[in-house]
Amino acid sequence: MTALLRYQTSLLLRSQRWLPPVILYAAFLGIGVQTGQPVLDSLGYAAAPLVPVAAWLVRICATNEPPEVRGPAAAAAGPGRAHLACLLVALVAAVGLGVVGAVLVTAISDPASNDQRTEVSVLAAGTAGLLAALVCALLGTGVGALTTWPLLRSPGKAVPAMLLATLLALVVSGSPARTAVSDLVTGSESGTVPSSVLPLLTAALLTAAATAVACAITSRR
Repeated sequence: MTALLRYQTSLLLRSQRWLPPVILYAAFLGIGVQTGQPVLDSLGYAAAPLVPVAAWLVRICATNEPPEVRGPAAAAAGPGRAHLACLLVALVAAVGLGVVGAVLVTAISDPASNDQRTEVSVLAAGTAGLLAALVCALLGTGVGALTTWPLLRSPGKAVPAMLLATLLALVVSGSPARTAVSDLVTGSESGTVPSSVLPLLTAALLTAAATAVACAITSRR
């Protein structure tokens, strides 16, 4: 598995296809986050775009190899394990972006509530922001796993399905990503740092299930 992870990481880095999602995430932060804004609000804004970014990274990793190259790698290590390595590399890349974004946002934001009356602990806010980023990265990875190869092979179907699923993951009531982001925004009104443990557990379970389905179908095909 270590060799597969190194191989997929090398493919991702050398392909330079990671640049568009990274630039998209940087643009979100550059446009929506400004110095001196309430820290919890800003952390919520920084976490939300990780859902589409993570799904995009999954699609990149899952389609990096041409079929003639994918076959030997799957034969050597097993198609399920080879696909799992793709998903794990995409998840790690999305989490890495989320960590960088959360640290930068925490550093430049105002550690206070929206009305400036309640001070917010920088460490607690940063931790909550990291947890929210992890929730969004996990859920985005699950969305990507279900909306790309091998479940959806045609880009004409896969890309619209991915966009619709990421939108739903951010707006549907009960979604872990929506809950984590909304808790940060709501907490900013009173200066209360929320706990994202329950959304994190839910996102982890959903992503694990989506990953298992994708890897099982990969093994059959």
